[in-house]
Amino acid sequence: MKVLIVGGKGQLGRALAASAPTGAKVTAHDIDTLDITDRASVDRVVHDVGPDLLLNAAAYTAVDRAEAEEDAAYAVNATAVGFLADAARQAKARFVHVSTDFVFDGASSTPYATDSLANPLNAYGRTKHAGEILAGGDALIVRTAWVYGPTGGNFVRTMLRLMAERDEVRVVADQIGSPTYAPGLAATLWTLADRGARGLHHYTDAGAASWYDFAVAIQEEALAAGVLREARPVIPIATSDYPTPAKRPPYSVLDKRETFAVLGGSSPHWRVNLRRMIAEIKANG
Repeated sequence: MKVLIVGGKGQLGRALAASAPTGAKVTAHDIDTLDITDRASVDRVVHDVGPDLLLNAAAYTAVDRAEAEEDAAYAVNATAVGFLADAARQAKARFVHVSTDFVFDGASSTPYATDSLANPLNAYGRTKHAGEILAGGDALIVRTAWVYGPTGGNFVRTMLRLMAERDEVRVVADQIGSPTYAPGLAATLWTLADRGARGLHHYTDAGAASWYDFAVAIQEEALAAGVLREARPVIPIATSDYPTPAKRPPYSVLDKRETFAVLGGSSPHWRVNLRRMIAEIKANG
């Protein structure tokens, strides 16, 4: 099986390459080797690789900057998705696209189903929702949330750095979601693709937390593993105390039951996977 991964240098792209099934011939591209906003470049690379499976892990993820650069975000998160989907169809390849919980407005108090009304609050969410539409009904589209991994910039690595540098950290406590470990998400994408899943699916680690809850857990696990030497106060604050250009959904937990039915089981709890990442950071220095 020939596989093309787009966004190959990101934390999810790296996790996808690292967990590729035995026998898969993987070609990975990132922005330095493929401009996915250029249709001709996309067509050429897909033609040359001739993939059976095209995995799109590329995205414009600078949520706050997207408020001022919505056209740039749309080019990557929407227009380019259409180019990739069209090229995959021409190559008769399956197309897998990763989307986000930010397509929802957070007004719900129960987990969002795949058919819940999309009503994004910010430019990032709007462009990602547009990308879902352009991916087409024959694609596998997996919405996820709060992704982190051993490499790249993410909340866990940022918190570990701040907890080592500062006397205290202040973290928003009134936004609720589900942290998701990139290697676990990658394994799920491979499984869903292998089982022929199509249409919208939701996947995150099990459980829910605020950013404050997540930060407290990061410190506890890091202290237990010896990654941090001493505890720092973690101060809960309101979203209003930390204004940002982009508005975030206050609640974005996803209903994953349909996906679990395809997988034949549920995902690990987010704290279990957090412990795995902390252990990996310790092992790798």
